[in-house]
Amino acid sequence: MALTVDLGVDELAATRFAVSPLSETVAGLQQLAGQDRHAVNRRWLRWAADALAAEPLTLSSTWPLLVSEQPGWPEFLVPAPAHAGTSIDDDLAALRDTPARHVRASLRRVFGDAPPRAAADLAADPAAGLRDIAAELRAAHDRLVAPHWARIHAALDADVAHRAKRLARGGAAALFADLHPDLHWRDGRLVLEGARWREDRVVNRGPGGLVLMPVALGSPYVLIKKNTSTQTTVRYPARGVAALWSTGTRTPPEATRRLLGRARAELLEALRSPATTTDLAGALGITPSAVSQHLRVLRENGLVTRERSGRTVRYCASALGRALAAGPDGAP
Repeated sequence: MALTVDLGVDELAATRFAVSPLSETVAGLQQLAGQDRHAVNRRWLRWAADALAAEPLTLSSTWPLLVSEQPGWPEFLVPAPAHAGTSIDDDLAALRDTPARHVRASLRRVFGDAPPRAAADLAADPAAGLRDIAAELRAAHDRLVAPHWARIHAALDADVAHRAKRLARGGAAALFADLHPDLHWRDGRLVLEGARWREDRVVNRGPGGLVLMPVALGSPYVLIKKNTSTQTTVRYPARGVAALWSTGTRTPPEATRRLLGRARAELLEALRSPATTTDLAGALGITPSAVSQHLRVLRENGLVTRERSGRTVRYCASALGRALAAGPDGAP
């Protein structure tokens, strides 16, 4: 079975990338609920579970919408970001601005004529309900995502940079060829295959092109909104997430430390996930100037690459650098 998105030339031209902290927050809550858990998130899940055991969150308005016996959840909880790099405040403002008719229509699609109490209350007063949900999601973001947002954001930006290069070099065919194994571009249609639907469906695409959103804390699957009041989002697992939570948890191999010295070996290990000089200085407890000197040596020897996004420069281990950081046994 498959989901199909018809995408004409105009819609393809309007297709863009975006990064959303609200998307990460919702995805993280669903991971905590056990929905399509992604093995690469185990370290974060353990950390988050411990944090919530010590101080639980109140999610009485949000949790019943995200975690239920229904196969889906209301699409308005993750509106399409208005631009590439929204803040959590931007995302939550868009959530609160969802028109009441769209809230009620989405709740009907998900829950039918027997909604849980939280959905019924939201349908009765969408404006007040959305304010409550936004407040709960803000608290969840601040507790569960914000402490890791710099690293998550770096990984998402690195994914977008990689996809943009593929788009520039080979067009839409090259872009969608490696976005996800289940996703295919065929004859002007984007097709998401898999055994997760009971029947073939054509997506009721929203206005404009698609919004492609890499996700770090999400499931291993691609999620496409089947109905939406904003642009249709395609949320997919970001590249390099496996290294995101393992970075800093492993001592560099002895052979690598002897070759590079302890500081550069630790720096190379940390760069299995993209980071700025400020991130690296804080993580390793050395000055930014020392980090810059080590990075220069590592770059000159082909062990580190860098990507610029606006005023921000992020570094990452090259393929050679990752192999060296892995050591002779090829540890992940």
